[in-house]
Amino acid sequence: MTLFLPKQHSIRLERRLAGSTNRWRFPKEPFSQDLLALSQMCKAMSIDFDEALKDPDRLCILKSRKGFSENLKNKALQRRDTVVILECLGLQWELHLPQLFQSETLTKLYLAAQGEETSDPVMELEKLLQGPAPRKTKERPPVKKMIISLKINDPLVTKVAFATALKNLYVSQAEVSLEDVLGVLASAHTLRFSSLFQRCVAMMMKGLEPRNIKDFYLTGRKYKEEQLITACEKWLEVNLVPVMGTQIHLRKIPKELLHKVLRSPRLFTFSEFHLLKTLLLWVYLQLNHRIQTLPAYETVMAFFNSFPKKCSFLERDMGHGLMSLFLCLRLHGVTKGKDLEELKHINFFPTSWLVRVKANHYHALENGGDMTYLSDLATQAMRFGLMFNQEYTTHSKMIAIYGFFFEIKGIKNDTTSYSFYMQRMRHTDADPSLCEHGLISLRAERLVKYEITAQTLVGGRWQEFRTNEIMQKFRLVKLSCRSHVLKIQTVGNPIYVSFSFIFPGS
Repeated sequence: MTLFLPKQHSIRLERRLAGSTNRWRFPKEPFSQDLLALSQMCKAMSIDFDEALKDPDRLCILKSRKGFSENLKNKALQRRDTVVILECLGLQWELHLPQLFQSETLTKLYLAAQGEETSDPVMELEKLLQGPAPRKTKERPPVKKMIISLKINDPLVTKVAFATALKNLYVSQAEVSLEDVLGVLASAHTLRFSSLFQRCVAMMMKGLEPRNIKDFYLTGRKYKEEQLITACEKWLEVNLVPVMGTQIHLRKIPKELLHKVLRSPRLFTFSEFHLLKTLLLWVYLQLNHRIQTLPAYETVMAFFNSFPKKCSFLERDMGHGLMSLFLCLRLHGVTKGKDLEELKHINFFPTSWLVRVKANHYHALENGGDMTYLSDLATQAMRFGLMFNQEYTTHSKMIAIYGFFFEIKGIKNDTTSYSFYMQRMRHTDADPSLCEHGLISLRAERLVKYEITAQTLVGGRWQEFRTNEIMQKFRLVKLSCRSHVLKIQTVGNPIYVSFSFIFPGS
């Protein structure tokens, strides 16, 4: 077949393989306007088509590297006729071309060291793939050596971490420890070694714990790795109160991360007062850097109570920057008189805040428990939680609000099946300590708007289960005292179960 072109555009055409189809291609314009061929090539190489359109030069390198690894594997790897000496971090490493071309950074350095233009890396790499002409003699050719230098300014990259990253050029699944993963990830980012970078990200997402949550989060921010940032946020949403609230590592949580977690609808807490105590402890640890052990709750309260009484802590200069965090709390969820008196005693909150909380409680009691000051379940509901461990067969807790008594409960049906619900209880069945000041409601019905949610981690991914928002009248008779049952199937452990509800006007 002959293709005629106008003389002014007479360019010899050549046939190149693009994906699974041979198509005409201009040699100096790798993609020209042949988007079909480009799409086929991306599909064959498992490369995102949109990304290829944004950065065609990078696709050229990827295509050439793929072809290089396939065509040169049995030739250059056996001959090892070229050794590249990489100078970096005050050390020298000997690398071979098949391994070097897994790193985009080292690929560009190598081509630049060749003394030729890198605008068309495909042509340069094709020359390398051809190799030298076969020799007639059996004499072993001398090993070619080339020196390239790489300057690294990232403080996370250490010699050990960089050596581990280079080792992964030769051994694809070389072991990376959780202690070194930050440095290895930074090295992979510097080398533009994407497979190792993603492996480090996956390891960090699975290895989140109190001692590394801060460093992993900040690293995700630094390298704009959204999936790592999200993993840190989700981990802290369920572990802030039950785990971080009991460890000295709580002080390491950055303020911006804490603020985002406090605003999350997935935040888990045993009660609003538990969340409040955790946040007060965080503030205490920020102001007392020398403390190396977790203080008792009474110590924290005494510290804030030691400030002069002329204004609250949040109204002082040191407290102004923390105001946004405490505005995320649902102080109306603190209903016990004893807890409210403690808050007044430590003089932490502005008086107007506590007056409003007490006024809302007074009006709710006057109206038989109706929370007319609340309307949005997602942002205003009172929250209570159960942490259900795998060894439990049943687990429950009693709560009392405005003279109404409820039991929140979890049941293990079998190895992977669980049920969670809440039910109204008679005051005679409740713990006597819950009957504060003898407060008991005699209303036969209690209208409740509620939602039950459960979260658990399985294989590095969070599973979430929930009911819809449900409006239901709870009575004291057997058939109408229980809520909708949330039934789930999971192998996760533990399961974090949240019960959110308000008492609408009835």
